Amino acid sequence: MKGIPANPQCGFSAKSVGMLNATHIPYAYVNVLEAPFIREKLPGISHWPTYPQLFVNAELVGGCDIIEEMFRNDSLLPLLTAAVAKKAHAENGALAAGEIIQRVRQVIDDAQVMVEGEDCDLSITVVSSQFNALTAVKKQQMVLATLKEPLASGKLHAVSVKAYTPNEWQDKRKATGLLQIQV
Repeated sequence: MKGIPANPQCGFSAKSVGMLNATHIPYAYVNVLEAPFIREKLPGISHWPTYPQLFVNAELVGGCDIIEEMFRNDSLLPLLTAAVAKKAHAENGALAAGEIIQRVRQVIDDAQVMVEGEDCDLSITVVSSQFNALTAVKKQQMVLATLKEPLASGKLHAVSVKAYTPNEWQDKRKATGLLQIQV
């Protein structure tokens, strides 16, 4: 935009700010009058020659006329609300237990996977016959390899991995009194 929300420097920016403010959805802005590089380069990237330019989830929505049309036909608020929900989910960052289980089972198909905790405090226990004859390090490496992408991206971090063969798991459960009676 030209200016800042508290002091727009053109009528189109002022009109757009008014409509965005009316949605009560927080938004970020760039004052292109104080950022000449952005003012010069953005139209070539966005293929939109004028300001303001509204972007939602890194995609151009349009300028003042489109913002006004969406505001009037009640499609602006749902778009912004969905973007806030998507951002909140992305900021949470942690994979859901089901996603972790699915990733592990894609590679270790016979895996019994248990996920405890939430967000960045997770304990993942995996039981698989594919761990037979592997060292403790190799077992954990095998599990962590299935989670390489979310670990690298930061969607998953600070996890504890325990990997057992079926016999090791049964012995552990016996030792802790957790053996289930199979019917």
